[in-house]
Amino acid sequence: MKIRHLLVLIMLTGLLAAGAYAADRATPDEAKAMAIKAAQYLKEVGPDSAFAAFNDRQGPWHDRDLYVFVNDATCKTFAHGGNQALVGKTLATLKDVEGKPFMQDIAAIQDAGWVDYKWQNPVTKAIEPKVTYVVRVGQFSVGVGAYK
Repeated sequence: MKIRHLLVLIMLTGLLAAGAYAADRATPDEAKAMAIKAAQYLKEVGPDSAFAAFNDRQGPWHDRDLYVFVNDATCKTFAHGGNQALVGKTLATLKDVEGKPFMQDIAAIQDAGWVDYKWQNPVTKAIEPKVTYVVRVGQFSVGVGAYK
């Protein structure tokens, strides 16, 4: 009987841990909402203020595993809340672990849309499937992604 109780306790602990982990993950709908808000913010305050805000890891443009990034049509990065070392770099040849040139897909979005690829989750540090919602604002692509 004690073994049965122990097994039930172990199973419940695993389920609770999985639920807590899922609660720490953002959804694609939340990523889309943040991307739309970030695009509007960029229009309202201009590039310099918006990029500084997007890069501020303590600011409102970070929520769990969500962050904003901004590139231009050449895939030059102007803001990247997940990895500021990418700011100023041109990522046109960047591919995910499966060889997908996802930055080209992001740059190709003319209005708004989704791009799927695999990327390192800043929370778990693991390479995970990701879906990013991108909104075009003039010369810039504003993106926010959620891990699946």
